[in-house]
Amino acid sequence: MKAAILRSHGAQPPYHETRALSIEEVSLDPPGWGEVKVQIKAAGLCHSDLSTINGDRLRPVPMVLGHEAAGIVVECGPGVADLVPGDHVVMVFVPSCGHCLPCMEGRPALCEPGAAANGVGTLLSGERRLHDHDGAVHHHLGVSAFAEFAVTSRRSLIKIDRDLPFDQAALFGCAVLTGVGAVVNTARVPAGAKVAVLGLGGVGMNALLGAVASGAADVIAVDLFPEKLAFALELGATAAVNARDPDAIEQVKALTGGGVDFAFEMAGSVQAMEAAYRMTRRGGTTVSAGLPNPEARWPLQHVNMVAEERTIKGSYIGSCVPGRDVPRYIDLYRRGKLPVDRLMGERLTLEEINLGFDRLAAGTALRQIVLF
Repeated sequence: MKAAILRSHGAQPPYHETRALSIEEVSLDPPGWGEVKVQIKAAGLCHSDLSTINGDRLRPVPMVLGHEAAGIVVECGPGVADLVPGDHVVMVFVPSCGHCLPCMEGRPALCEPGAAANGVGTLLSGERRLHDHDGAVHHHLGVSAFAEFAVTSRRSLIKIDRDLPFDQAALFGCAVLTGVGAVVNTARVPAGAKVAVLGLGGVGMNALLGAVASGAADVIAVDLFPEKLAFALELGATAAVNARDPDAIEQVKALTGGGVDFAFEMAGSVQAMEAAYRMTRRGGTTVSAGLPNPEARWPLQHVNMVAEERTIKGSYIGSCVPGRDVPRYIDLYRRGKLPVDRLMGERLTLEEINLGFDRLAAGTALRQIVLF
């Protein structure tokens, strides 16, 4: 099958010239115990893929990238009794084992065996089912969706209705789970709250949609690009602030009478995190779902956090329970409450994937989808 392979980190843009990802022929083993073979129909380009390409988040190479996807079940391995060939599925990039402490606490996004497997580029079983002429190829976050087929753990898959288009379904595996989940699961934003969202990529736009759907009274969009701010207003933001403005923080405070109840940092930068914290009112909550370089450090004024009773929270995959949240968010989409279809950007072929990452790196793209 054809797949997009990352063979080294740190490629420099423009990626369509440096060929950060090479389109190659690879082989795929049949599914083992508790595993499923899926024909990939649509896969989204996410900043987590880009951060692996540029070296911000190092993963073992060679690796087939891609973690936000939807497809059709082709074959079920031994031990898989609740899926059959022909089922449509959304892929989730942290497989949950079901028996570690976070899983038993109802926090499968923090599954310890799942995180360990993702870190070393294997499936939850510890196996690698991808191969090239030199040997095993690593899996990306248990999915490796930039390929015509994938073998994944059953615990990486959520069955969905067959009438949802694949390009839309793919978004629910990462962008929607992470963005909407940060609002409704991590922060539990109540109706009438004042909210700011910093960074209007795919995840940030979904956080904005989640805040609007939650009934937030003020939803302030903050980004570097005027066209994204204008689009955020179309999606329901009540105000927009350009992050390049020297007084951006003061603008948000003026709009909200002293600061927001909840600020969401979705840009993955220390500067954005500092701004989000300073936009948050006394007693408020600052949530980050951004993933900067692991060497990035944010200097926090300790006394301010204590004296103002601030809350700072991390949000990974929107603190999701995938089997509960994916169907729930799809239902909200169908009811018109989460118009995630409006976030769709360019449709690409696999051969155009490097050009797509150029757009993503420039910060100008909506959610781009590779269609198979």
